[in-house]
Amino acid sequence: MSGVRDYAIVTASYWGFTLTDGALRMLVLLHFYSLGYTPFTLAFLFLLYETAGIFANLGGGWLAARFGIPRMLMIGLVLQITGLVLLSALDQSWSTGLSVTWVVAAQGIAGVAKDLTKTASKSAIKATSAGGSGQLFRWVAWFTGSKNAMKGIGFFVGGLLLETAGFRGALWLMAGLLAVVLAGVAVSLPRSPGQAKASKSFRELFAKTRAINLMAAARIFLFGSRDVWFVVGLPVFLYTQGWHYMEVAGFIASWTIGYGLVQAIAPSVIRRSPDGLSREVPEARLWGALLMAIPIVLAVVVSGTHPQRLDLIVTTGLCVFGFAFAVISSLHSYLILAYAGSAKAAEDVGFYYAANAAGRLLGILLSGALAQMGGLTACLWGSAAMLAVCLAVTFLLPSAVSARAVPA
Repeated sequence: MSGVRDYAIVTASYWGFTLTDGALRMLVLLHFYSLGYTPFTLAFLFLLYETAGIFANLGGGWLAARFGIPRMLMIGLVLQITGLVLLSALDQSWSTGLSVTWVVAAQGIAGVAKDLTKTASKSAIKATSAGGSGQLFRWVAWFTGSKNAMKGIGFFVGGLLLETAGFRGALWLMAGLLAVVLAGVAVSLPRSPGQAKASKSFRELFAKTRAINLMAAARIFLFGSRDVWFVVGLPVFLYTQGWHYMEVAGFIASWTIGYGLVQAIAPSVIRRSPDGLSREVPEARLWGALLMAIPIVLAVVVSGTHPQRLDLIVTTGLCVFGFAFAVISSLHSYLILAYAGSAKAAEDVGFYYAANAAGRLLGILLSGALAQMGGLTACLWGSAAMLAVCLAVTFLLPSAVSARAVPA
């Protein structure tokens, strides 16, 4: 790839994809909630979406190494368009069972599309960056942060399209946008970058370096610590505090946008080193400790006091959580590329983001269970426990440049 130009093309295409991904989540949630679907049924729709991502990341990394990153990026876009079109074919005259099955299948395709596209796009950053660890960190931070900000905007767009164009019209508009993005990628990017000798067996595919394995383990608990309160615990808590649905959705969207913006500026917050690891790894430990303290404090506040505006205290605290989480998430996203081998970077990235999807799935499951058992307080204690595991894993990370090539 030719550096900045191709990085810009990949980033812009992923923006378009992420905008529709965020809008689709809000469309499905609002539309089927209005039809009377239970919270458990809605959660079931998104569980398959996340489960599909685990396998899509693993397979996507292998396929990107075998066939090239741009091809996998285009396949992800095609699958997303397919999922949107299938969802638009849903007929309200169908039975509930058939409708749920149809939506689950379409959401599963969208889940595969999301993680194929993400794996290809982040692998492309490794392939296009030629300016050392400093450029790689800046590019990863901007890509990841802008992507999450775009997803937050997508939440707003989904609600707006549902009101103005209706469910089916919104899906067709988003499919049309992605078709334009797909055409741009097809004519702008070469086919071969990222192509390498792919692993020949599952054993070889999972034979990662020690650093990659540790980063994957840390990622599971890092993202589980967010979704354990973000998916069910927080919305239910805000409902009980008298918030309306769109107020809850607006806060979640704003939180996501702010989180993305902080991710983009993370390189200016983190102490840097010439070798790209010796300071960055200790910074991951420091920010991990700070992040773990926040849900502990919030859990004590929620369980021990009952001020009149507890909702404002909680949302303010979670905004602080979002700042620290954005910094450490961006730092972890950089470290995985810093540790990844250049020959099979796509496979390393796919393996890592399969762990990311597993963490989200774990967080979703625990969010429902803990919210039912102990409300938001239990979710926050669960978040703190997961962050403690994440922090412990980061103390095992090597901080020497030679660690990039040390096998597990």
